[in-house]
Amino acid sequence: MDVFSEISGHEQVVFCNDPHTGLKAIIAIHNTTLGPALGGCRMRPYATVNEALNDVLRLSKGMTYKCAAADVDFGGGKSVIIGDPLGEKSPELFRAFGQFVESLKGRFYTGTDMGTTPEDFVHASKETQCIVGIPEEYGGSGDSSIPTALGVIYGIKATNKAVWGDDALQGRTYAIQGLGKVGFKVAERLLEEGADLFVSDINEAACELLVQKAKDLPGSVKSVRGEDIYGVSADVFVPCALGGIINDWTIEELKVKAIAGSANNQLEREEHGQDLWRRGILYAPDYIVNAGGLIQVADELYEPNKQRVLTKTKAIYTSLLEVYKHSEDRGICTAEAADLFCEQRIEARKHRSSFFTADRKPKWNIKR
Repeated sequence: MDVFSEISGHEQVVFCNDPHTGLKAIIAIHNTTLGPALGGCRMRPYATVNEALNDVLRLSKGMTYKCAAADVDFGGGKSVIIGDPLGEKSPELFRAFGQFVESLKGRFYTGTDMGTTPEDFVHASKETQCIVGIPEEYGGSGDSSIPTALGVIYGIKATNKAVWGDDALQGRTYAIQGLGKVGFKVAERLLEEGADLFVSDINEAACELLVQKAKDLPGSVKSVRGEDIYGVSADVFVPCALGGIINDWTIEELKVKAIAGSANNQLEREEHGQDLWRRGILYAPDYIVNAGGLIQVADELYEPNKQRVLTKTKAIYTSLLEVYKHSEDRGICTAEAADLFCEQRIEARKHRSSFFTADRKPKWNIKR
């Protein structure tokens, strides 16, 4: 394998190996034009190192665009730990990981992602200051799923505005895939507004809990099984689970006017954004819609401030409307319009000052 060909476009890729704790991890820094790289750490039992590498490269590139879209002073990075999060975690493993993060001397900040928890990074934070998203009792900003879900609501409102001319949530139907920490909060808010929902999750208990909650709320909810969620007749599809779910098969199944959800990397391939556009389905680029959590953890480095986070999260609404206008004016799909918007912002800020102080301490770690 030509390693440098594989990592083309990335600034730095670090393989982390600690035999004592069993840590096998990869840190990928894609672009630091806007500031030090910021991105979560996921833990999965990847079948091969190449699978883990491909995942971290794809995710770190997405973080560059996500940071640019959210207008935070950070670049794109990501990390993955190879292992089973249900049986291979230990405090020592995350302290070892923290030491590798510290070795990058402020070029990379990380925190929780799929398969990891804020408590895991309490251990990592004992070895490095470059950790975000830890619990409030440890000086962090708390549950990032709250602003993420709020950002999804703003994204849906902007999408409704673009499709129907008003941003009301009520009176429309939504097909929500995934009732995890974010999806469940989005569903609750929509039900409170009087919306009608179709929901699907591999955890049937989550669906049942939402059905019970809906009895005391203005909206209604119907649980559907697995892949049936793609074929329901609804106004907006709200993917809040895994990525890659917009593909050749699902596009043919969809009976919606728009897509706006929190799942990362929803398009299996770039051309699927064009396919949606040609079919008249308005796609809200996921890295704009789900930026609320990023906004919170980035803000944490300036001392946690919930009001400031809420203010920046509201900007998701106007950012999406701007992307939709670029798409319409240029005659390109919304995925292309969003990428172009971010690339222009990065290019405009290429000649910024270094994000290190004279004594090599990162300027951005104000909190600590």
